Amino acid sequence: MPSSAPLAADTSSSPAADAPSGAGVRRRAFLSGTAVAGGALTLTAAGLGPAAAAGADRGTASSAPVTVLPQDRRYADLRRGTNQRWVGSPERVVLATSTDDVVRAVQEAVDSGRRLAVRSGGHCYEDFTTSREVEVVLDLSRMDDISYDERRRAFSVQPGAALGRVYDRLYKGWGVYLPAGNCPTVAAGGHIPGGGYGSMSRRDGLAVDHLYGIEIVVVQADGTARAVTATREPDDPHRELWWAHTGGGGGSFGVVTRYWLRSPGATGSDPAEQLPTPPREVWLSEVAWPWEELTEARFTRLMWNHGDWHARNSAPDSPYTALFSQLKPFHKSAGAVVLDSLVDAGAPGAERLLRDYISEVGAGVGVRPQVRQYRRVPWLHATQWPGFTGPDPTVRFKGKSVYARRNYTDAHIAAAYRHLTRDDFHNPGALLMIASYGGAVNRVAPDDTAVPQRDSVLKYQVVSLWNDAADDEANVAWVRECYRDMFAATGGVPVPDEDTDGCFVNYADVDLGDPRWNSSGVPWHELYYKNGYRRLQKVKAAWDPTDFFRHAQSVRPL
Repeated sequence: MPSSAPLAADTSSSPAADAPSGAGVRRRAFLSGTAVAGGALTLTAAGLGPAAAAGADRGTASSAPVTVLPQDRRYADLRRGTNQRWVGSPERVVLATSTDDVVRAVQEAVDSGRRLAVRSGGHCYEDFTTSREVEVVLDLSRMDDISYDERRRAFSVQPGAALGRVYDRLYKGWGVYLPAGNCPTVAAGGHIPGGGYGSMSRRDGLAVDHLYGIEIVVVQADGTARAVTATREPDDPHRELWWAHTGGGGGSFGVVTRYWLRSPGATGSDPAEQLPTPPREVWLSEVAWPWEELTEARFTRLMWNHGDWHARNSAPDSPYTALFSQLKPFHKSAGAVVLDSLVDAGAPGAERLLRDYISEVGAGVGVRPQVRQYRRVPWLHATQWPGFTGPDPTVRFKGKSVYARRNYTDAHIAAAYRHLTRDDFHNPGALLMIASYGGAVNRVAPDDTAVPQRDSVLKYQVVSLWNDAADDEANVAWVRECYRDMFAATGGVPVPDEDTDGCFVNYADVDLGDPRWNSSGVPWHELYYKNGYRRLQKVKAAWDPTDFFRHAQSVRPL
């Protein structure tokens, strides 16, 4: 999840599936900070023309594609993603191993009139790959190669590569990384095109800020499936197709079969110079304020301190771009409000920055926080730290997202407190997952990518995780009601205004299109894309004119 994350965020290269919370979630796991993160759920051409056909880059498949039918013993696993709320019933699941496999699978679905959905990591919050309309699931999890493309001076990452594998291969092979989500099981497929973020995004930007190009299988007006490439080169005639994948989300335009990653302004031919280098080491911290000592006034002061700190310390040139944290006010049944933090140990005064941050968040609260962890670890090891990683893949979840431009309002805090302390609801896996944001993210202009939210300081979600289907109704209701009441003054959703700036597309939420939960008059697509939606629609019209690739919140044709 928030990738990451998120939970992490993230989603897959086309539609994907995920979900909510309940009383059976283990208390200790949540108190240790294990929730949703990064891109899924949260407790990123030298020698070849930019618009060249993709065939030369497809490579040789290491194994043949596999088709799994309902009678196959593997079907029970492959009919669902990470979120156990959603279980599909497709006629078949095709596990592709190459771009050619994808072209064939898409063409067969077009020719037979079957509804196709694409899944890479399966971390989608909604039923985009498991709805009853889906007849064929195209699974990209076996397409997980990570390599360096010398012709493009860019790293090639296939959509099935999980972020943990991406970090491991890039760092061990070349000493570089992508500032993407915190959940290591989220795949690149849907995380990147949604605008993936994570613990180093304040320092180095979003994953899409380093996206050089894509290889993608599209369906033409005549029903022919083919692979094309699109890059950010100014003279690339397919550049708008690249732009749509810098925050437009998955499942609207085609099937991405490869991402090329190179930072803007990177020069030379040395692979180690084409992407940022991560910290050598980081400081990790976890502190907690016990609910038994938190009155409403104390909780309000804690939240206000946290929001105010981020409003003051999230400029692109702030020394605090080296720091990322997640504040996790769990439901009181979990026992505590938790603050997990990370800082680049190589930043000037890193340890002081971390200590000052924790001190400022807790100032005047009147409760001494419990120190649960405080240690220095190598960066690659820290990418697996449970303080930020995503949920157990056997749980159910529901989340609703927020971009915050400044501190929480009194009404936001009061509503959150009311729902976090309800006595008629008990789940230690229900919480607000509040991530640090801004910094280098806000250095990019709103229309340079399809992520228009470029002046926020916090990014968070109201989320719940649980085990049992019998608890679905209670947990989904808690998430919906808490979110609605927090944003009651703006129709139940965080509309773009001076306080908030809409929602994160990787934390898909079909309620945004339901007038029962969004009475603001602002449509779901404006909450995700703001004024960029019409531009995305033009890309849709050009590259998927038959609307073959679609789900409940895909970009609609013009």
